Order: sequence, then C-alpha cells, then structure tokens
Amino acid sequence: MRAVTYPEYSTDVSTLEVKDLPTPKLGAGSVLIDVRAASVNPVDWKVMAGGLDGMMEAVFPVIPGWDVAGVVSAVGLDTPEYEVGDEVIAYARKDTVHAGTFAEQVAVPAYAVARKSSALSWEQAGGLPLAGGTALRSLDALEVADGQTVLVHAAAGGVGSLAVQIARARGARVIGTASERNHDYLRGLGAEPVTYGDGLADRVRSLTPDGVDAVADFVGGQLETTLAVLRDGGRHTSVVDGDVLKHGGRLIWVRPDGRETARLSELADAGKLTVEVSKTYGLDQVAEAFTASQEGHVRGKVVIVP
Repeated sequence: MRAVTYPEYSTDVSTLEVKDLPTPKLGAGSVLIDVRAASVNPVDWKVMAGGLDGMMEAVFPVIPGWDVAGVVSAVGLDTPEYEVGDEVIAYARKDTVHAGTFAEQVAVPAYAVARKSSALSWEQAGGLPLAGGTALRSLDALEVADGQTVLVHAAAGGVGSLAVQIARARGARVIGTASERNHDYLRGLGAEPVTYGDGLADRVRSLTPDGVDAVADFVGGQLETTLAVLRDGGRHTSVVDGDVLKHGGRLIWVRPDGRETARLSELADAGKLTVEVSKTYGLDQVAEAFTASQEGHVRGKVVIVP
C-alpha cells in the first residue's frame, strides 16, 4: 500500500515522503479499513515536530493521521461488530505514534470505530471524528443544554464549527468568535458572530449583559476574555490553554471511543451536523496540506484523499 511517512521528528514538511509499505497487520478485535478520506488536524504537524514526545512513544518511520473514513476490507479474530463492506469512520489514535491514517489502508481497534453517516460524503466523514469528538467532549464537560448561552472561541474552525452545530442541536444560544469574513458562515450555522481581538469581552457583553453560561476555547490565549464574560457558576474548557485548570476550567483531550463517534453520525443522520471541507489533497500533497493548516486561517477541514 502507499502511505505518507516521515523518518524523524521535524518541523520541515519537506521530509514527508510517500512510500510503498506492507499491508498493516490485523490483530484480534480490529478491522482493516480501506481509506477513502482522512483529515489534517493541528495535532498532526505538532506531533511531527515532537510536540507530544513527552506523552507518546514514536516508532519511526511514522505514518501521520488520526482521522479516517473508509470501507472495512477485513476483520480480525472475534470482531463481530463489523463485516467486510461496512462503511465506517474512526478517531484512530493509538498508544504509539506510528501507523496512522494518511495511507491507503489502516488497522483500527473496533472500540474506536463507528458507522459512517449516509448524510455525509467521504470527504466530510473523514473530517469528522477527531474534531467532532473534541467538540462533543467539550460540550459534554460544559453540560450544555437547552436555553443556555455558550461562547465558542474560534467558531469557524474545524472543531468550533462542529461545536456550534452540536450546541444548537441541544437548544443552546451560541455566540461565536471569528474573523469578519466568516460571520455569514457562522450565521448559517445558527451562531451569533463576534469579531475576535481587542474589545472582544465588551462585544460579547453587549449581546449577553448577564454573561454566558459556558465557554469552549478551541484556539488558546482567550482566558482573560473567558473569565470576563463568564457568569457566576459558569463553566469553561480549553483544548489548548492549561491555565484554565487554575481557574476552575477543564482541559480537554479527546479519546478514541466509537460510541462517542457514533453520536456524531447520528446527529449527521438527523440533519443537525455537517462538515465544512476547506480543500482536499492527495497523499503526495500532504506537505501542502500541513502548510495550509499551519497558516491558521482554514475554515472547516483540510482533507486527505488517497
């Protein structure tokens, strides 16, 4: 099979290389997936640069990528949940950084796999698991419910746009920060947009003078604003800023969990969740895809199609 690899930790995306590798070995309780789409998340190039070396072992060469949508082509021993031909998605992070999803095939434990929503294209489905799981875990931690007001930082990004939709599906009012060029996009998702930058807290307070019930931070560097607009007893999370822990907040790290991923598919099936695809790239264009993600102005998801 063809796969993207890098030989060592590096910030130089030119070290990414497409190679022919053996078909992944398939263990008990796992499925082999023919990849139809994967997606780039900021964690992918941060891992490549060694940013998680203190948390996770790496076996080089590494195939990057933790998102996958595809078709089951084989099942391991004692894996009754799936059959060959099933269309599935997964947040496929493993304990060791080595055999990721930027490849034609990937083996994934069944516990991390869920069925693909028929409402999503392959490209949309490939962009859903990690970002959607992060959004879902954040909103679960915030206990977002009907009638509450939620502030979403970086609401037009891959995670933020999904968080907006999930919160709206729960009946919450959503205020979302974004650049002005993305305000119409956020309105289309059901959020009330505000421009980030100086004076953000005042702009949020003008929309909700009594403060917000919950804040989900998907960009970092927003703690001062979060605390300024959060009502007494409100809750806040971040996926980036560990300082939230000093102020009663929660730092989110999504886990591979097929049951949570299945909840995302169910929302998509119900017409309450979709995935904005910014651009698709082939395996030989992953370096370009990483660069696009690093620039930080992507709306929605950058998707890899083998």
